[in-house]
Amino acid sequence: MAGYEDMALYQLAKKLAIEIHQLTLNDLPKFEMYEEGSQIRRSSKSVVANFVEGYGRRQYTAEYIKFLTYSLGSCDETKAHLELLHETGSLTTKNFNRLYGNYRKPGAMIYNLRKAVINGKAT
Repeated sequence: MAGYEDMALYQLAKKLAIEIHQLTLNDLPKFEMYEEGSQIRRSSKSVVANFVEGYGRRQYTAEYIKFLTYSLGSCDETKAHLELLHETGSLTTKNFNRLYGNYRKPGAMIYNLRKAVINGKAT
């Protein structure tokens, strides 16, 4: 039986969280490492963690939807942190464009999965 580890959404969100983690420790100015860097590390990892927790509760539809909603919110939060880092000059335009663009995909995937669960077309 396939688990959450086999799902494209999980694999992508995890890959991006690792990318954010490494970028914030290696490429951000030191003064951002513990403030905005910490916030974006937590929000990017929360996308993954909330998806996995929801997946574990998928037999309870309301719980599944709740955690997918949290995951989607964390994805949006991560994009907001990327915008703030870029607009304050702490994140290069190249990294911003790449990461912000990459975060659109898991956001759409979570949104569509959540919609399908709400409509009874996915478990």
